[in-house]
Amino acid sequence: MTQLDSYTPHSGSSAVHVGHYDLSLDYDIEPNTLRARAVLEARVLESCSALSLDLAGLTVDRVLVNGRSVSFEQAKSKLVVHAGDGFVAGESLTLEIHYAGTPSPASGAWGEIGWEELSDGVLVAGQPVGAATWFPCNDHPSQKATFRVRVLVDSDYTAISNGDLVSVDPQGARTEWTWESREPVATYLATMQMGQYRRGPVDSGPYRPSRVPLTLACGEHLWSQAQRVLAKQHAMMAAFEQHFGAYPFGSYGVVVTDDELEIPLESQPLSIFGCNHLTESWESERLIAHEMAHQWFGNSVTPASWSNIWLNEGFAHYAEWVWSEASGRRSAHDQAVEAHAELADSKQKVVIADPGPKKMFDDRVYVRGALTLHALRMHVGERAFFTIVQRWTAQNRCGNVTTAQFLALASEVSGGPVEPVLHDWLFEKKLPALP
Repeated sequence: MTQLDSYTPHSGSSAVHVGHYDLSLDYDIEPNTLRARAVLEARVLESCSALSLDLAGLTVDRVLVNGRSVSFEQAKSKLVVHAGDGFVAGESLTLEIHYAGTPSPASGAWGEIGWEELSDGVLVAGQPVGAATWFPCNDHPSQKATFRVRVLVDSDYTAISNGDLVSVDPQGARTEWTWESREPVATYLATMQMGQYRRGPVDSGPYRPSRVPLTLACGEHLWSQAQRVLAKQHAMMAAFEQHFGAYPFGSYGVVVTDDELEIPLESQPLSIFGCNHLTESWESERLIAHEMAHQWFGNSVTPASWSNIWLNEGFAHYAEWVWSEASGRRSAHDQAVEAHAELADSKQKVVIADPGPKKMFDDRVYVRGALTLHALRMHVGERAFFTIVQRWTAQNRCGNVTTAQFLALASEVSGGPVEPVLHDWLFEKKLPALP
């Protein structure tokens, strides 16, 4: 069984692909206890004696393969499933896994990730390998799947997951929420958010209403403030569709927690902010733009491996500059000049096309990634640049991509090789001069 990703060598499996997850969760908020069943529709990719899935901190009670109970074992963050004479490449399987426990975040090189208790509710921050803290999965961004998630929780709580809300079924003191994502989701973007939230549309305020439905979930005490701050998302959505192409999903949602969060979080098709992000400052506004942009770059168009993460963060950071320009603030070029000067005063020890696992979330990956895109824009011109971006999002919708693919498309659209122009930005540590 080969390693899927050198950045996350203990997560993911090359032997199986899960095409659909059907999760049934029964969760008690106060004691933080979870009882769950996961049904995985999978296909074997490599013949093997046992299949390995990712699951951390929860205890499996029973595993069935195609309806028959089989033996299994758990070790560290892995669930290993055995069945008869093994598994044969090409065969389709239905894996049914019953499990329970007290979910908690996993600790690693990137801090605590995964299922996390709030002061009153739950937040899931899955990037890069936190999905395994709440369901058995093949945890790698190349392993996208559709999802159906049912959550039974106390009735005064709202449960939010990926995709569309299919049903809300009150059952006395408890309520079952069912969400379904028909577009494939990378496991790190699978989410569960719970809180005593009010849900509803985001008012457009002084802006023209977006053609894409925008929704909000937050505490009643934050509702008016969130509506005021998030109204600009209507204009952001219009600007991003103009520059990046059609929004890739059916709607876009925001969850605002009662807790303060160090950074916002992206999921599909929603973002999560802390109450501290509900300000009128540019700092909050750029983060709101950044997280929305991830719906195109990261969520729909997803890296084939973590070494390509600049294709997420460089684009999302550049979107902040695009919004600044579109909203009548500073131009993208002015933003780039300032960012370049700040980077020039810092040590350049990151190769953004392959930063390594310890530096994959380094600020320099974000900012230098945006500068790389601006250098391309200046080289090929305005029209060609946004043609490249729109072709990129359209051709790779709901797919996985690499840096090499981006360079090839940019060269095709611009009519000449762009790798010589972008090589030092992407593959060298020394900061190039801004064109």
